[in-house]
Amino acid sequence: MNGLRVSPSPHRSAGLSTTKIMAMVIIALLPAAVMGCIYFGLRAAAVLLVTIVSAVAFEALFNIITKKEQTISDLSAVVTGLLLGMNLPASVPFYIPVIGSFVAIVIVKQLFGGIGQNFANPAIAARIVLMVSFSEMTSWVVPYYWNTPDAQTGATPLAAAWLDNGTSMVAPFTLKQMLLGETGGCIGETCALALIIGGIFLIVTRIISPATPIAFIGTFGVLTLLYTGSLTMTVYQLLAGGLMIGAFFMATDYATTPLTTSGKIVFGVGCALITFVIRQFGNYPEGVSFSILLMNLLTPYIDKICRTHPLGAKKPVKKTKEAVQ
Repeated sequence: MNGLRVSPSPHRSAGLSTTKIMAMVIIALLPAAVMGCIYFGLRAAAVLLVTIVSAVAFEALFNIITKKEQTISDLSAVVTGLLLGMNLPASVPFYIPVIGSFVAIVIVKQLFGGIGQNFANPAIAARIVLMVSFSEMTSWVVPYYWNTPDAQTGATPLAAAWLDNGTSMVAPFTLKQMLLGETGGCIGETCALALIIGGIFLIVTRIISPATPIAFIGTFGVLTLLYTGSLTMTVYQLLAGGLMIGAFFMATDYATTPLTTSGKIVFGVGCALITFVIRQFGNYPEGVSFSILLMNLLTPYIDKICRTHPLGAKKPVKKTKEAVQ
């Protein structure tokens, strides 16, 4: 009995470290990142590089200034920088990714205690800050613009879908174009096929649970089908914007999403509802980032409501004033 140890759960190690998990996420993001660089050229690759390098640099500098243990080797800053860069247009000035990395790493992540302590997904929070601060965040370039002397701007699939009357929608791009990413948009969100492949990879390797992506995508699809009455328009909406990258890579963040399966489902359904309302009735054509951020804030309450109870456990009996006396 000398070797017996009593410790809190978990008692079984899965052999996964933070570094390994982040490396798997990077691998899953690479197909969409590469397709973004193919479609939008070296400018897109430069934006991704600036975002990643600045994110890692800010984390390293913060740890040095605050005299904390260096954490850049866990690759979490790389993932945050890559995700943020993939959510930016290829034409943004380079100072914007740097500001975004500062917001994501220093303000949203490190000031709240570092990895696992942040109240919201750092990349999403940074993107929203940039969206409401810089008009360049809504200047979209069309694919293959490096073949022309200057970058050509164009509407995103979501913005182009609304007719002039603002009450009905059409599909200006084919589903093939939407699936392959041959449309204007952010660097890493246009190629839905690459994002789906990356998401399936994370599910198969058990890095993420399928509960949130299925609840998010499924609920949004049902709501859109009921609202539009068109299967084509529903698939178009599913493939457009940041729905795929949000559902697979941002709504599944360990620190900012619920712990239980039922909580993850509630989280995904909530994201879908908010995204649907913003897309169909709001001023913004896209609502994924806002929906995930709002649900991040509700995660502690979802965890409280959906927490599991030990099998056979009885609720504690409340003591009356007479019993206390």
